[in-house]
Amino acid sequence: MAHVAQIKVPATYIRGGTSKGVFFRLQDLPERCQVPGAARDALLLRVIGSPDPYGKQIDGMGGATSSTSKTVILARSQKADHDVDYLFGQVAIDKAFVDWSGNCGNLSAAVGSFAISAGLVDAGRIPQNGICIVRIWQANISKTIIAHVPVTDGSVQETGDFELDGVTFPAAEVAIEFLDPADEGEGEGGGSMFPTGNLVDDLDVPGVGTFKATMINAGIPTIFVNAADIGYTGAELQDAINGDPKALARFETIRAYGALRMGLIKDVSEAEKRQHTPKVAFVARPADYVSSSGKTVKAADVDLLVRALSMGKLHHAMMGTAAVAIGTAAAVPGTLVNLAAGGGERTAVRFGHPSGTLRVGAEASQVDGEWVVKKAIMSRSARVLMEGWVRVPGDSF
Repeated sequence: MAHVAQIKVPATYIRGGTSKGVFFRLQDLPERCQVPGAARDALLLRVIGSPDPYGKQIDGMGGATSSTSKTVILARSQKADHDVDYLFGQVAIDKAFVDWSGNCGNLSAAVGSFAISAGLVDAGRIPQNGICIVRIWQANISKTIIAHVPVTDGSVQETGDFELDGVTFPAAEVAIEFLDPADEGEGEGGGSMFPTGNLVDDLDVPGVGTFKATMINAGIPTIFVNAADIGYTGAELQDAINGDPKALARFETIRAYGALRMGLIKDVSEAEKRQHTPKVAFVARPADYVSSSGKTVKAADVDLLVRALSMGKLHHAMMGTAAVAIGTAAAVPGTLVNLAAGGGERTAVRFGHPSGTLRVGAEASQVDGEWVVKKAIMSRSARVLMEGWVRVPGDSF
């Protein structure tokens, strides 16, 4: 019986924010995987270890959560005034599916660092010591991200004393700017940041109920609902929801009907093929709670509580793109996020999530009657965990 040998593909395994992913340079991929299509998807699925009916991704690099089943492909930018093109693939765990519909805000924190180390940024733009400004073109959503990467002695600085809730050890701080983060709406509102044309809608979800919702295209399409309206306090940790199959099914139904209302899909059945977007999040006024690390989060230390689901499960902290949506929605008076934070005008919020707290800034304004946001800012960190090659069977793609 003939056996197919494994091949080696240069790759780097990196933590970015509260996520981990396998990073590739486009030029290092097998030739037929350097273009979008079935071969590329099959390669990434095999690298991560999907589809896995056991849900563990034992035979791959994935970590069996939405935060650790991620891939990134980078190349020198084809866009003017940008350094690197960034393509993100969210790999399903139990299905043979790679979702290319959105960005990963957490891994965005690692893109600039990897681009510098991988020779994708012109050497003349990298200081010997200081901050390197990396101009990133986010190819999934056609947006610009600016990463402020610390450099020491000509190399990316990864260690430091910046602490990020949801990450065990401190590291160097990387400030990330998401420019014009509002996506182009596809729903009733056309190109509006609020695709239905409203800051708050009555969302009718068959079998679940009708409740208030803010649906926004900023950072990543997100559906915000009030925690109390769906039977929660906003202080829940992962086990309270991820261990409840009925709750997860309700959230998926909410997500599907919200996606339909936002114009992201034309039929609710299409939601299954668009798992990465939109996200569903629920908000509440500040309250004391104990985070997943055992640390007490005081109501006085946050503006609101937010919990969000990613790829069908409650996230252990907060997706970076969802944090952009939170900051943007908080900056618009009258949204459910803004009201949970106390209402009024604001340019930043600190919200409580299952692992602790996070601050995100955004400034919104009205132009010709439409809400727009020019920039959302947050700080994350990134660290290379392993570099070398990943191996996959030569006939797997």
